[in-house]
Amino acid sequence: MSDRDRGHPEVSVSVNGAPRRAVLEARRTLADFLREECLTTSVHLGCEHGVCGACTVLLDGIAVRSCLLFAVQAQGAEVTTVEGLAGPDGSLNPVQQAFRDCHGLQCGFCTPGFIVSVTAFLAENPEPTLDEIRSALSGNLCRCTGYQGIIAAVQQAAAQTLKREVLEP
Repeated sequence: MSDRDRGHPEVSVSVNGAPRRAVLEARRTLADFLREECLTTSVHLGCEHGVCGACTVLLDGIAVRSCLLFAVQAQGAEVTTVEGLAGPDGSLNPVQQAFRDCHGLQCGFCTPGFIVSVTAFLAENPEPTLDEIRSALSGNLCRCTGYQGIIAAVQQAAAQTLKREVLEP
């Protein structure tokens, strides 16, 4: 008996611009679908309770914890992981570059979740204050850094994004 014959739903989503389709158990999380079916290894599972932010992805442009969503809830959506943020030629986006430049990572486990969260944050708030940055980062945990490099990376990415918007109207 196939999964479809067992009543398992089919899920169709776009992951980093590529269509993906699978028949899954209804209780399968988006994080597990992305890791196991789509092989997007940047989606890390830390706490599996939505507290650490390591599994953060963009769902139609909104940062979400993929461990808290069922894959079927993403039906028809565009899912973007950190792999999908780089340019088509592999060039880093401003947030990725800033994390590299400012040493906003150490072991790297939390980094994809931070980068995705910061990307969504800066899209909504391109000129954040230090307090707004700290508040925005509060949903992502890092056990290796003192957060100073991460905060500096957000500030650099915001400045770079604003500079580009001014130069390229």
